[in-house]
Amino acid sequence: MTDPVREGHYARKQLYCPSRIVAWSHGRRFRLAAELAGERAGGRLLDYGCGDGTFVALTHGRFAESIGADLDAGQIVECRQRLAHLPGVRFVVTSTLEASEHAGAYDVVTCMEVLEHTTDDDRHRVLDALARLVRPGGRIVISVPIEIGPALAGKQFFRALAAWRGHGDYRHRETYTPREMAAAALGRAAVARAVYTVDGPGGRSTYCGHKGFDWRALEREIHERLVVERRLFSPLPLLGHLLNSQVWFVCRPG
Repeated sequence: MTDPVREGHYARKQLYCPSRIVAWSHGRRFRLAAELAGERAGGRLLDYGCGDGTFVALTHGRFAESIGADLDAGQIVECRQRLAHLPGVRFVVTSTLEASEHAGAYDVVTCMEVLEHTTDDDRHRVLDALARLVRPGGRIVISVPIEIGPALAGKQFFRALAAWRGHGDYRHRETYTPREMAAAALGRAAVARAVYTVDGPGGRSTYCGHKGFDWRALEREIHERLVVERRLFSPLPLLGHLLNSQVWFVCRPG
């Protein structure tokens, strides 16, 4: 019998990547996410930017209802087909969340590995939406990759190694000139964001890549809208931002 979680394209690239380092790092990421969201177990979970539904599928039994939302309608259709057997799970396009019935409706809202891909205007809109969707006293869990400082050099090395071995789609990774790498590795906010425009069924859309993303700027924007209760790092929490892959913000509405 096939594993519907394993069939997700992000799950194949990350959790089940043949590279042990990649699989270990993302495995730690998902376990931390489950731990943080699980502190509101029994309530309603919204995973904003759910991708292939991996997190919803892995944690669905812990919540009364789990909803995965994504901008990509095709992605939502695929999630519904592959994960339809899971009780208490639904998948919707993010525009659905604009309805008043979703305001303040969720005990925990997760938004993981999403905001680094948004333009400035879209990122502000998503942060405002997260604050609107969580119930008073609820929790918002945000994670983004660390793409600046010494950690970047290590990440680029393992991405290149995964590409050389033919793992996932790492051959399409973003690259840096020596000058750009030096500036980014030294923590200087001097590398231009990588911006892409694509034409899809819903029209033309613009998104950003990892290159040039600075989590420190996002942190300031989060503080403007939410109360940050904790900041964490993974996969090795004690090493801080210098030698980790992700930064996490555990928040509540202000």
